[in-house]
Amino acid sequence: MRVFVTGASGWIGSAVVPELLGEGHQVVGLARSDASADALAAAGAEVRRGSLDDLDALRETAAASDGVIHLAFKHDIAFAGDFQGAVDADRRAVDTLGEALAGSGRPLVVASGTIGVTPGRLATEKDSAADPSGSPRAATADATLALAARGVRSAVLRLAPTVHGEGDIGFVPALISIARAKGVSGYIGDGANRWPAVHRLDAAALFRLAVEKVPAGTVLHGVAEEGVPTRAIAETIGRHLGLPVEPVSPEDAGAHFGWLADFLRVDSPSSNTLTRELLGWRPTGQALLTDLDEGHYFDQRGGTGRPTASAT
Repeated sequence: MRVFVTGASGWIGSAVVPELLGEGHQVVGLARSDASADALAAAGAEVRRGSLDDLDALRETAAASDGVIHLAFKHDIAFAGDFQGAVDADRRAVDTLGEALAGSGRPLVVASGTIGVTPGRLATEKDSAADPSGSPRAATADATLALAARGVRSAVLRLAPTVHGEGDIGFVPALISIARAKGVSGYIGDGANRWPAVHRLDAAALFRLAVEKVPAGTVLHGVAEEGVPTRAIAETIGRHLGLPVEPVSPEDAGAHFGWLADFLRVDSPSSNTLTRELLGWRPTGQALLTDLDEGHYFDQRGGTGRPTASAT
């Protein structure tokens, strides 16, 4: 297959590209910078210069491809205060990609997240893609699934909030950075709320399986561990940094954790049973706490951490 990948040089995309190439697929990666273009070319992918705002480029490249994996999201403007602007750009991109593939039976796999799908109880792939907490990105997930009625083999791949591995730039490095700055490794309340987790390479394998054979209108869960208690994450961070591990009250969470507080306070355990049964996906990567114990997370001093494609 000739697969068009947006966000191809990002944290997840840079694992998806070699996964696809390793299985004999051709890859066309969207690159908005010289550095991204060079990285994609070095990996063996064809480069299409442009951004999510270049709708003509998205349309033309998708139309010339056998399938699309959409990972890109404007995290830069989202966390500079214009989250709705990032959501709107994402929706325009998905609509454009869907139009290019309409009537073809070709796949469009769009990244989403598991956070907040069914707060407080185990989420499954059968739960509605519309986040009951009102996530602005839920409508984009619904629009993706609706493309099945227009002859697109569309799928939403909900990623665990923690897509971990060496070089991670997401939530866990943010927690480590906050712990260093505050002098304490904190968790909210009793720390019983859970984050699902998946190793980056397992997530990449799932995207490849999805673009190859997922049925139209399918929701997948890129989750290896159903839910790791946030207190256990804080305890592991504290042990490695030699810092005390302490609770932070829900009232003080915003001041302590900043933008991360809204993600950290949600209890979002998620199942992968249906995904495994449907695609034969078998995660083999290290568990999150084991990965933390490898030590590489604590060599990345000064990293701020930002959500990846997994954040909704």
